[in-house]
Amino acid sequence: MKKNLSIKHIIALCMAIALLVSAVAFAKDNQTISQEDIDAIINTTTDASQIESPFTKVANEVRDSVVGINNYQIQRNNYYYGFGFGFGYRDRNYDNEGSETLYGKGSGVVISPYGHVLTNYHVIEDASRVTVTTADSDKEYDAQVISYSEDEDIAVLLVSGLDITPVQLGDSDQLQVGEWAIVIGNPLSDLFARTVTVGIVSALDRAITDTSYDQYGRRTNITNSMIQVDAAINSGNSGGGMFNTLGQLMGIPARKYSSSGMFNSASVENIGMCIPINVAKPYIREALEKYSGVTAASTQSGSDSASVSASRVMLGVTVGTVNTNGVLPNGALVREVSASSNAERAGIQVGDVIVEVNDQQITSSNELVSIIQACKENDELSVKVYRAGGIAEAITENGIDLSKITDGEYITLTVTMLNSDKAA
Repeated sequence: MKKNLSIKHIIALCMAIALLVSAVAFAKDNQTISQEDIDAIINTTTDASQIESPFTKVANEVRDSVVGINNYQIQRNNYYYGFGFGFGYRDRNYDNEGSETLYGKGSGVVISPYGHVLTNYHVIEDASRVTVTTADSDKEYDAQVISYSEDEDIAVLLVSGLDITPVQLGDSDQLQVGEWAIVIGNPLSDLFARTVTVGIVSALDRAITDTSYDQYGRRTNITNSMIQVDAAINSGNSGGGMFNTLGQLMGIPARKYSSSGMFNSASVENIGMCIPINVAKPYIREALEKYSGVTAASTQSGSDSASVSASRVMLGVTVGTVNTNGVLPNGALVREVSASSNAERAGIQVGDVIVEVNDQQITSSNELVSIIQACKENDELSVKVYRAGGIAEAITENGIDLSKITDGEYITLTVTMLNSDKAA
């Protein structure tokens, strides 16, 4: 009897508890939240001074020292769209008139209080005019190219009136694998100006080989030692800055690897390359030593035989146009040199490729003939030639045996144009 009563009490107790819980839940579902509770949830603050980050101080110090670089060129009947070599950004453009157009954009870093800006050579390559834009203005400042290396992909500009605090240069020989790499630049041009990305130094002394063509069309393979980072580098970052956590400029972002067309379409992520700042220092020093406080507008600028003898003042060579798809530079190949001629006295040899006369580039024998025909007695010509071993021996009646040609160099010679009866 007692046992039955005990079970009834237990059942009653359980039912009571269930009713109580249901009542509490019902009350909670129907009650409102006080304004004080809402404010406590919403009205919060963040003390920025308590945020611990090695990046914020650097970004605040150096972001405005990263500038935009505009490359203007004279374009004729060309159509551009998308991304250029070295990840400069090229605007879409169609031009029939040969007028000056904005060909590409990149980044640069102010490195002196006098207006010197460091960037990549490929950012300003072939420009008819270079300008610089800043974070606080839409104004474009004309820039002058002071020092550069095409092979090492470095250029130093000078910009008059550029009142921007320069960054401090670091010592890239002290970089360590695993330390932070802070990259600042202008990916996709002005769309994402002065973007900050962060990664680590993934490797040092990466040997990166490029196939390059010099201004005369000769192909060369160039190997440079670079810093590998996994910070995001995109089109337009070229020429910007890679900084350490001290805010020192340690490298120049120059390229990234992607899956498209590389490594048999293997998947590639977060492999970027920067030029060590120590590689750029000799060119920065050269630019600083040239500084005079004055800047100016920036300006850059089979065979058909022909005999250069149509004028009374003769050079004394027989030349032919040469185009070997990069083995030799484009120009006028010297096939014969007349004895006691102006050319012989100046040191021009059979096999030389004449690529420039008085700073005017030569791409064919006809261009050389036109220049010589315009010469007068006693004119002095600065003639640049490419000279390599084996060229003279490689010249045959059927063309040029390129397998006999070794590497050579550019030499500048001075030719005094005397009348033919005085040349001997």
